[in-house]
Amino acid sequence: MSAQHAGRAGQTAERPERKSVFSNDLVERIEKATLRYPDRKAALIPALNMIQRELGYLNRDAVRFVAKQLSIPESEVYGTASFYSLLGWQPTGRHVIHVCHNLSCSLLGAESLIEHLEKKLGVGEGEVTPDGRFSYARIECIGRCDGAPAILIDDDYHGNLTPESIEQVLEQYT
Repeated sequence: MSAQHAGRAGQTAERPERKSVFSNDLVERIEKATLRYPDRKAALIPALNMIQRELGYLNRDAVRFVAKQLSIPESEVYGTASFYSLLGWQPTGRHVIHVCHNLSCSLLGAESLIEHLEKKLGVGEGEVTPDGRFSYARIECIGRCDGAPAILIDDDYHGNLTPESIEQVLEQYT
């Protein structure tokens, strides 16, 4: 299927329709997520999370796609996606380490975890290790102050960490 648009000097040219870069499986999972809520719009964050898991990050195509799937304005999708620190706009490693650096975690050693991660991984915040395995980012709070300092790797919580214990945690993600 194609769309027409006016070319130079009023000529009409055929333009191929853009194909989705998103898998049929992803489309089905997002559609299934919308059925769990009385309003399709409520599936916005789950849909963005699904895309981020599939692509590794969000981009303009993702915003357009989700807006179309959920029948909401692109500006609303972008506003939501840019608000949440667990959603990213840059390519990431296969495993994303989110280091909580709120007050509790900072007081109990988050900065020493960050220093250790940077030295161990050889990258700074937002960078990807040369093997593509890890990237890390600071986030404001993961809601686990009882286990400070804490991190999330992908969707897995790890708490009460030290620079030494984080080594064992990282080994789980080979």
